[in-house]
Amino acid sequence: MRIGIYGSSFDPITNVHLWTANTVARRKKLDKVIFLPASSKRIDKTIQTSDRHRLAMIDLAIGDNPQFELNTWEMNAPVGQHYTYFTMEHFRELYPQDELFFIMGADLLQELSAWRFGEELVSTTQFIVMARDGIDMLRAIAKDPLLRNHDDGRFHLIDKGLAMEISSSYIRDEFRMGGDPRYLLPDSCYFYIKGNQLYTTK
Repeated sequence: MRIGIYGSSFDPITNVHLWTANTVARRKKLDKVIFLPASSKRIDKTIQTSDRHRLAMIDLAIGDNPQFELNTWEMNAPVGQHYTYFTMEHFRELYPQDELFFIMGADLLQELSAWRFGEELVSTTQFIVMARDGIDMLRAIAKDPLLRNHDDGRFHLIDKGLAMEISSSYIRDEFRMGGDPRYLLPDSCYFYIKGNQLYTTK
């Protein structure tokens, strides 16, 4: 099998997350996309919502697509083991016969060398990199010594039709300010957020 690991805060999961995962799966002929919510213990992310709510919304969003799967490994990993390198090591052990890809945006490609265990991650992992407006992915690889010296086909660049910029933070801000971002996320998640009064100023 060809499996994509799609990590994000998913706070909340959006229609862009779903559309992106579906498009990547089709273009790169993935058999499965694993949605991997980030650990709230990570110091580089500010999670606004409890793990329970994030998991519930992902379940609601992907439950009717057999190609999509939720995995909580990173969310439950011990402190110090929740970095992407250890995540990919875990999935390589879990799927030893399969081809794995880490799915990420081009904005993260520019930061990859500075990640904890970045060199180990780059040297052992295949990446599917999605375009972001204003980022030249080939130039980002060429400018970075670590990336260009591992540019042996492991960076699978998708540079057309994926640069959609509606973010989870935009949706959170809309809820907080009394806006109505209903059509930017699945209906089931929209009504879950409204019913649980998430992202509002208490």
